[in-house]
Parts: sequence; C-alpha cells; structure tokens
Amino acid sequence: MKIKAKAQTIIIVVISLIFGVLMGYIISTSTNQPISTSANQHISTSTNQIWTCSMHPQIRQNEPGDCPICGMDLIPLENEQDSEIDPMAISMSSTAMQLANISTAMVGSMNPVKMVRLNGKVQSDERLVYSQSSHIPGRIEKLMVNFTGEYVNKGQVIASVYSPELVTAQEELFEAQKIVETQPQLFNAAKEKLKNWKLDDEQIEQILQSKTTMGTFDVQADVSGYVTKKMVNPGDYVRRGEAIYEIADLSKVWLLFDVYESDIPWIKKGDKVEFTVASLPGETYTGTISFLDPVIDPKTRVAKARIEVANPGLKLKPEMFASGNVEAKLPKQSNAIVVPKTAVMWTGKRSVVYVKSQTDNGVNFMMRDVNLGPALGESFVIESGLQGGEEIAINGTFSIDAAAQLAGKPSMMNPSGGPAMTGHNHGGEPMSQNEMEEMEKKPEKFEVGTDFKKQLTQVYNKYLMMKDAFVESDAHEVMTAANELSGSLKNVDMGLLKGNAHMTWMEYLDAMKKSTDKISKLMDIEKQRNEFAKFNLTFYKALKAFGLSNTTAYYQYCPMAEKDKGAYWFSATEEIRNPYFGDAMLGCGENRETIK
Repeated sequence: MKIKAKAQTIIIVVISLIFGVLMGYIISTSTNQPISTSANQHISTSTNQIWTCSMHPQIRQNEPGDCPICGMDLIPLENEQDSEIDPMAISMSSTAMQLANISTAMVGSMNPVKMVRLNGKVQSDERLVYSQSSHIPGRIEKLMVNFTGEYVNKGQVIASVYSPELVTAQEELFEAQKIVETQPQLFNAAKEKLKNWKLDDEQIEQILQSKTTMGTFDVQADVSGYVTKKMVNPGDYVRRGEAIYEIADLSKVWLLFDVYESDIPWIKKGDKVEFTVASLPGETYTGTISFLDPVIDPKTRVAKARIEVANPGLKLKPEMFASGNVEAKLPKQSNAIVVPKTAVMWTGKRSVVYVKSQTDNGVNFMMRDVNLGPALGESFVIESGLQGGEEIAINGTFSIDAAAQLAGKPSMMNPSGGPAMTGHNHGGEPMSQNEMEEMEKKPEKFEVGTDFKKQLTQVYNKYLMMKDAFVESDAHEVMTAANELSGSLKNVDMGLLKGNAHMTWMEYLDAMKKSTDKISKLMDIEKQRNEFAKFNLTFYKALKAFGLSNTTAYYQYCPMAEKDKGAYWFSATEEIRNPYFGDAMLGCGENRETIK
C-alpha cells in the first residue's frame, strides 16, 4: 500500500509540472506578441526618427540596426526641443561645462598694447670716439700710454717720435731765418711747415732760440678720454696722420637693442624703454629710443634700436649685456577687439572662436571664423569677426570643438559639418588634441638649397642635446642646452630664403625663439617641459617644410605626456627615451613618423 501511494504522488507531481510549463508558454505567447507588434508599429510611425551609436555618435541612420564600426545596437537620437537654437550650435549643460573646464568672457575693446622684450649691448657713443694720430712721420721712440683702458687728458704727452723729416724742416727754418729781412715770405713758409706737423708757436720759438735741431718730438692728446685701442708699439714707423690710439669718451654711452622683424611694427622712435644690465643686478634704467635702423640686417633679420644714456661713475661699460621692455602701442589702431590666445583655435589657414549664447533651455556655442591681427603677448587683436559685448569661450575650446565634431556639426576640423574623424580613421587610437591641431597645420614643402639644410641640421643637433637633458630631468642642463639652441637658431642665414619660404621660416623662428628663451630662463623642469612640447610642434613643421641634410629624425609621441593631452619629440634613434617623464617612464611612447 505504501508503494502504491508513493507512485500516485509522483504521477501527480509530473502532471503538475507539465501543466505549469504549458500555461507559461500560452501566457508568454499571448502577452509578448502584441507588445512586439506595438513597438514595431511605433517605430514605423516615427518618420523623423534618427538612429545613432552610443560609442560613435557620428553614425546617423534612418533605420535601426547595428553600428557599422563596432557592431553595437543603434539607439534613437533625441531630437532637440528648442526651436530657437541654431541647428549648427552646440548645446552644453552646466555640468558638462564644469567637467570640460570651460570658461567664458565678454569681448571688449581696448588700445592694443604689447610688452616687447628686447636684448642688446652697451656700446660706446660713436660720436665720442676719436682716433689719436701721429702728426709727425717717423719712428715711435717711446709710448707714455702703454695699455688700453688708461685715461688721458687733452694736451697730455702720449708718445715720442723720432722724425728725420722734421730735422730737415728745422734746418730749413734756420736757413730762412738768416735771410728773413730780404725774404720774409720764405721764413714764414718754413714756420708754417712746422705748424702743419702740430708744432705750436711756443715750440717753434724754442727751436729758434736754441739754434739746435731736435731729433724727437712729443705727440700730445687731442681729446680727453679712455684709450680703447693701442695700435702701435715702440720701434714702429708711422706715417703722418696714422692712428696710434683710439680714445673714447664714456661719459655717455649707447644701448643698442635688437628688434626682430616681427616686432618692428610695434617699435618706433620716442618709445620709452625700461632696461636692466645683467652685470648690475637690482638697478633699473630708463631711456628713450632716439634712433631706429632704417634697414634690416640680411643675416640676423634684426634692426637696431638706439638709446642714449648718461654714464656717471662709468658703471655702464661697452659690451655689457642688457635686457629691456617696451610697452608698445600699435600705431593707427585704437579701441581694437582683443581676445586671449586661449580663445582662438588656429588651423594654419583659418582661425575660429566659439561664441556663447543662452536660451531658457541652457547654454549654446556657435563656431565663428575670425581674422587675426597682431599678437599681443598672450592675446590677439581681432581684425574682423567679433564685436564688443559678445561672449566667447576662453578656456576649454578644444572640448567644445570635440563635441561639435562628434555631433557632426561645423567644427575646426570640419567647417561644413558631417561625420567626425575618430580613432578608427588612423589606426584605432583616439586622436589627441595635439594631433588634431597638427593635421590642419601640415606645412608647405619648400625647395631650399643645401646650405640652408645644413644650417637647419646644426640646429637639429643642438636640439638633440636639449632633448637628452630633458631625458635626464636636469633643469640646469636644459637651460644651458636651450641657450645653445637659441644661438644656433640665430646663426641660420635667412638670406638664403626668398618669398613664401622666407616668410614661413620667420613665422616658425619667432615661435621657436620664444620657447627656447622661456626654457633658458626657467628652473622648473615641468614648466620647461610645457614649453618643450610647444617647441616640438613648431619644429616639426619647420623640418617638414625645409628638410635636413643627410640626417634621419624620428618623430615620437607619448599619449600620457602633458597631463594626458599627448606630446611629441624628436630622436636620432628609434629607441624610445621619453623626455617628458625621464626615468619615471623612460620607455613610454612610440614612433609616429620618420623624417629623412
């Protein structure tokens, strides 16, 4: 009986399970089928629905499906609800702006003022430099001033000269004296001959009274000042009028400053210059530009600006180095529109800013092309494209532009809008901001002579020394190498270039010089590296445009440098030795291009 009861129990359980499965299938069929049909009907009735990929927003399709790039299911694209917003504008929430570190400012007008930095030297005032010559031909018997730097007074005896010609002239004077009553003209002519050799009446009278000829005669200083050059030695023979000393009056001196070609529009006669001298720390001088060279040196591409200053105590000595600042105003411009450089994205051909507008639904940014005027240090003058009172993004502009690219709207990289360029376009890695900048800044290739390429190769060799110093994280060695690199840049003969090649090199040179000058004055290795990253972007364009001579350069990249923004550098070998991290991540990076 117990076995029979157990069998009945098992049968009941099995029947119950079968019944439960059957009912579940029926319920599932009856409920799911209508929902699926309803969803499909809803999709098909939404005629304006656009589908996109959450990972690749540039994908836009009218029908659902899979992303052609990554294979993920497409999702509906939300329609913008604010009809007041320009369809080409980028909408951003306050949270997104904070995350992207976007800040804005009102555009205002101001008088364009630029702080121009000048470097130069102390030089003697050319108008106060004299050549002390020997008025008597003959042999130098004795020099009373034996070294440069000695001060002499006007009328002081500075040399003694033996002159056979003067001995003959004295004998002629004695013979003429004998017949002075019958031929006074001959006597006077003999005296004048001696006066032509700078003998005064008193000396001539002494000769007549002594009735003996003098073999040596003294040379007296014509002016007071410091002897800056000694041109003869005892025993030398000199001709009449030949210089034996150079004497300079240093009570007034000149400051000659180099004005680069790009800064010439800012500098004019009458500008006040505040300058310091490296060897006189703590002292500041002020002067006015009294003369500006009308021509530019064809090799250095600089003009000289001259300042005349008094020199009490002779503190300022010729050849001392000086640095000056000019608060220069651009002539013929006032109330110009001026914006920070961080607000402008420059693509080499175009310059754009993002103008902010605000509606009830939030903040929007619209890209606008602008024409740039002169650079004012950390600002630009805007020639056209902006008006006073408009609000623009001054920080985080690349984040706004990246959002525009992903949304398929007009951006710096794609002015007409359309699908964005992503990492899939060049090997699978997302493009950094530096890479996006560089893609639009591909330089024109110039055909230049071998001499210029050799000089640029010398610059490249100096660059490698600076790069190696960065690898060692030695800030002091970096400063020294940057100074040498700056000097090598100055030595490039720009006279070898003409037309567009010359103008392009001048543009690159100005940017590179600014970076090397900053690096040579910074002691913070991280700040030096920031400038190094800027230098490399310009140096890359220079090498691509003009080329190297018998040299291979490896253009390398680290995506983690510059706080994960990515940065480049050059190397003489394919081996990665990261200058942005040194020993911390020496092998971080990859070769991006080989320049031969």
